[in-house]
Amino acid sequence: ARLEARLGARLVSRSTRKLQLTPEGSAFYESGQRILADMAAAEREAAAGAAPRGRLRVNTYVPFGVHRLIPLLPRFLERYPEISVDLVLTDSVIDLMAERADVAIRAGQLGESRLVARKLGQSRMVVVAAPSYLGARGTPRLPAELDRHNRLAFGFARYSDGWPFADGTSFTVPVSGNAMVSDGEAMRLMTIAGAGIARLARWHVEPDIAAGLLVPLLEDFNPGDVEPTHAVYVGHGKHLPARVRAFLDFLVETVRPA
Repeated sequence: ARLEARLGARLVSRSTRKLQLTPEGSAFYESGQRILADMAAAEREAAAGAAPRGRLRVNTYVPFGVHRLIPLLPRFLERYPEISVDLVLTDSVIDLMAERADVAIRAGQLGESRLVARKLGQSRMVVVAAPSYLGARGTPRLPAELDRHNRLAFGFARYSDGWPFADGTSFTVPVSGNAMVSDGEAMRLMTIAGAGIARLARWHVEPDIAAGLLVPLLEDFNPGDVEPTHAVYVGHGKHLPARVRAFLDFLVETVRPA
């Protein structure tokens, strides 16, 4: 009762027969369990000379995992031989506590959250298509001409507002096409294959543009918006397990802003 009064929230539902945690109580209990586990891990690591060790559970959006993180992991594991990594690639936003993940790497603006975030970089967005698609369907010179083209869509609500453009004023073009995909790497591959036009982070497709596999479109109308990349995690300072702290520091050291 004292804790409930201090928090200003009801943590337990009480009846004559049983006690049951409320949703707020369950969330508070899970947070407390995670903090206790982190403290125990920190104590074990301190007793062992603070060498980072143990299993590190990482969740990352697919393009970052394929093109940036996986090439760096051998160096990280060589530097910290007592750490093992469980890596999951998905563009879905997961619940770190429910999935028992230590770190998630996310693209885009972060919503309201109790998670701690470290920014790893950001990239301009660009509209692109393959030369084969443009040869068959023509090259749009104005955003309005996109109505005559196949615009590939992401299957996430956060990408449902359309593509932004600027021409004195800002406006958006709805995304409407015959395909919807669930991750950025699949979108990139479909675009290279000539399936349609896509809007992706510049860092993700820069090598394809340089190789002539993709062509930037409508750059005169590009609003210059950027997509940031963050590493998000639970915990602060000295209560952060050494393996997590080592991984975050490694990311900041090795991931170059786009």
